[in-house]
Amino acid sequence: MAAAYVVAGSVLLVVGAELIGRLELAGRAWPPLTDVVAYVATPAGGSLLWRNLLVTLESAAKGFLLGAAVALLGAALALVVPLLRPGLDRFSAILNAVPTIALAPLLITTVGREDTPAVIAALSVGFLMFVTMTSAFSNASEVYTDVFTVFGASRLTRLVRFDLPRSVPAFFDGLTLSAPAAVLGATIGEWFGAPAGLGLLLVSAMQNYQMALLWAAAISATLVSLAAYLLCTRLQRVVARRFA
Repeated sequence: MAAAYVVAGSVLLVVGAELIGRLELAGRAWPPLTDVVAYVATPAGGSLLWRNLLVTLESAAKGFLLGAAVALLGAALALVVPLLRPGLDRFSAILNAVPTIALAPLLITTVGREDTPAVIAALSVGFLMFVTMTSAFSNASEVYTDVFTVFGASRLTRLVRFDLPRSVPAFFDGLTLSAPAAVLGATIGEWFGAPAGLGLLLVSAMQNYQMALLWAAAISATLVSLAAYLLCTRLQRVVARRFA
C-alpha cells in the first residue's frame, strides 16, 4: 500500500509539472517536462549533462568521505580529550554559520576552483556528522562507562572497545542525513566558478535563458540527492538490524 501511494504521488507530481509547463501557468521559465526529457534525449544535451553530472558526483563523493572522516576524528578527539570538547563544538558551530557565499571566494583562492566544490561538500557533511557522533558518544550508559573506569581503562581504550562499536548505527544515521548535503554542497561549490559540474550548468543555463538545460540540471541534482539518501537509508536499516 505504501508503494502504491508513492507511485500515485509521483505520477501526480509529474502530470502536474507537465500541465503547469504546457499551459504556461508559471510563465515560460517553467517548461513542460516532455521538453526537458526531449532535450536530454538529444546526443548533445545528454552528453553535456552526463559529463557534468559525473564531475558533481566525484566532488560530492570526495566531500562526503572527507567530511565524514574528519568529523569522526573530531568527535573521537573530543571524547578522548574532554578539554577540547567545548572548543571543537564552538568551532564547528561557527564554521557552519559562515555563509557559503563568504567562504567560496576564500576557498577558490586557496584550494582552487576544481577542489572548492568538494571542500564545501565536506563542510556540509562534517557539521552533521560531528553533531551526530558527539551526541552518540555522549549518550553512553553510565553503567558501562563505570565498568571501564573500575578496570582502569583509558579513554582511548573505551573509545575503541565500547563507544565506536556502540555508535555504528548513529554513524549511519549521520551518513543518511549527510548524503544529500554532500550533493547540495558540491553543486553550490560549482556555482561559484568551478570549471565543470551541474552547478556550472545551472549558472550558464540561467544566464543564457536555456530553460530546458536549467531544469535538466536541477532535476538531475535532485535525483542524485534522492538516490544517495535512499542508498544510505537502506544501509542504515541493514546496520540497525545487525546491531539491534
